[in-house]
Amino acid sequence: MYKLFLILRYLRKRRIALAAVVSVWLCVAMVLIVISVMGGFLDMVKERSRGLLGDLVVDNATLLGFPYYEEFIQTLHKQMPGQIAMATPVIYNYGILRVKETYTKPVRVVAIKLDEYKQVNDFANSLFYDKYYPGTTTLAPQLQPQLGLTPEGTITLPPDQQAALDAWRSSHPNWKDLEPSTSRPGASFSGPGIFEFSLDQPGYAGEPEDARPGLIIGCDLINERAPDGSYDRVYPRGSEVIVTLLPMSRSGGLRVDNAITKQFRYADDSRTRVYEIDNICVYADFELIQELLRMDPQQREDGSLTSARTSQVLIKLAPGVDAVTARAQVQKLWKEFMAGLPVDPLSTDARLLGYVEVETWQERQVQFIAAVEKEKVLVTILFALISVVAVVLIGCIFYMIVEKKTRDIGIIKSVGGTRSGVAGIFIGYGAAVGILGSILGTITGAIFVRYINEIQDVLARLNPQLLVWSPEVYTFDRIPNVVKFDEAAMIVLVAIVSSILGALVPAILAARIWPVDALRYE
Repeated sequence: MYKLFLILRYLRKRRIALAAVVSVWLCVAMVLIVISVMGGFLDMVKERSRGLLGDLVVDNATLLGFPYYEEFIQTLHKQMPGQIAMATPVIYNYGILRVKETYTKPVRVVAIKLDEYKQVNDFANSLFYDKYYPGTTTLAPQLQPQLGLTPEGTITLPPDQQAALDAWRSSHPNWKDLEPSTSRPGASFSGPGIFEFSLDQPGYAGEPEDARPGLIIGCDLINERAPDGSYDRVYPRGSEVIVTLLPMSRSGGLRVDNAITKQFRYADDSRTRVYEIDNICVYADFELIQELLRMDPQQREDGSLTSARTSQVLIKLAPGVDAVTARAQVQKLWKEFMAGLPVDPLSTDARLLGYVEVETWQERQVQFIAAVEKEKVLVTILFALISVVAVVLIGCIFYMIVEKKTRDIGIIKSVGGTRSGVAGIFIGYGAAVGILGSILGTITGAIFVRYINEIQDVLARLNPQLLVWSPEVYTFDRIPNVVKFDEAAMIVLVAIVSSILGALVPAILAARIWPVDALRYE
């Protein structure tokens, strides 16, 4: 009991011990912030990689793609029933995007089968208009939707889009808090997004021949981002956009003379929250882009047709299926499938098929993920070494306390206190400092991490040069702000143990003091 009494008394009366508490406090907060941000960044890389790619990727790493993908997808479903949830082809290419003849940017064209693509990954959650007007985003030919006046004089959308918005609102009672304030200034229409306005009845502008294929555009590619992180939509939904493509021959030659210009309509915008994707990617209909790039079946001189080509096949596994095991099975199936194809070993198709590899989403991003993991370990080690200062500081402070409390130690020993008892007082004192400092540090660090983006926004408003996390530099547009319980618990445990280690040497010195020498002290 006397040990606890003295420990609490020293914490309250010895102000110099506050320096030890503050050092533990700051070190715990610092390490927690660093580990949370770096760990959150790593988790975001993994989460977004899987969300954008699916579980497995079949690819030959060339813009020419590879043939016989349709037959292989059928083989997958036949040979791996219950393991393959969905498999869909994707084509990647590059082009030039023009909007209203005033905005031009290079883009990466991603050709997808939208319904299948949504099932393979998390793409559906990235769509802006499809969230508030579910089911209205399509890559099929479409006209431009327009706001119009009802007979009662109310501004409203075409019936199908207004019905979709009303259905979404009915399923979200707090929709007023969820809808972004991105309607065109001055319009009384309360729906999210930008639409063209007409004095006529709501509907779609133009004749059937004016229909254009839909195009989903990366959010940062077409919209302006405000300083607070929201987006100001400039172009109304359905705006006409133009994409210029450069098709390639089967031998890899660039057909510059056959550049293809195609008119699309802005159907939706996608925000995957990965800036490097949202700032360059546009998504179009798979069959259309395949035809424009001449990756669809082409007629040979002998009258036969070539096989259609794709850049990738993305695979979604059924729940509970191990990705590594499935990858090995798919790779084996591919080799067996390729061996049975009627392909000339010296042909271009044979070379394209020979490059095909099957990877898991982790293997696809292994270099980037490994680099982030190493950075996390390195930064944690650096800040942990800095935290050693706290251990040294605690040791120095406790040594001074032992020097000042020599007479007290002598009195304790003279009334029956043992060496272990005296040592236990200072070891408990160190543990108390560690516990108190860890609690304060954990609270401070957790609060800082939780509001780290808001803190950065405040600093950026005070001085733009203080903006430390720019989406134009970093992969993600926001700083990770989640604290993991297990990491926080480990930091607290290490801090307490470090505090005890810092108090260990002074405790041993105090235990070795003889009562007679202590009572003679000064």
